[in-house]
Amino acid sequence: MTASRTPEPRRLKLLAPLAAFAGFVIFAITGLFMQNSDLPSAFIGRQAPQTPLPALMDGEQDFNPQDFRGRVTLVNFWGSWCPPCREEHPVLMQLAREKTFDLVGVNYADRRTNALRFLSSFGNPYKTTGHDPTSKTAIEWGVYGPPETFVLGKDGTVLYRHIGVLTGDVITSTLRPIIETANAQ
Repeated sequence: MTASRTPEPRRLKLLAPLAAFAGFVIFAITGLFMQNSDLPSAFIGRQAPQTPLPALMDGEQDFNPQDFRGRVTLVNFWGSWCPPCREEHPVLMQLAREKTFDLVGVNYADRRTNALRFLSSFGNPYKTTGHDPTSKTAIEWGVYGPPETFVLGKDGTVLYRHIGVLTGDVITSTLRPIIETANAQ
């Protein structure tokens, strides 16, 4: 009679971390090649979450998505601690000069003093900025991490979500056509 051979417990203990590492590598490589459009957003085609926030700056209008109705609005989630947000900021400063939409910000997971210092140093492109230090609003919007930008139609419907740094190419090839279509409606 031949005994069936079972894996030794020691061998299994060695293979488990290797299998976990292999799974992580596959997950990471997949993420590198994933496009922004591959990341789902439950809000596309639906009303933006109604998440009022106090204004970051004294004298600024509070952040309230209901107030954005009637104009196409870009909602940009950012943090002073976020290196890609610094990279994106000059593009936002250029976008702010355009009159076909409003650009508003949500500063999240940040200290008010750090956020104000950031805007003082690099310029303030936003019509208003909500302060979300607990990230509750970012979570309600489904934000993965900064920077993220949402395009809202005149009726408050989420038309598009961009995850990552806005570049000139993204604005030209993706955002402007969406904004133009939304303004024509």
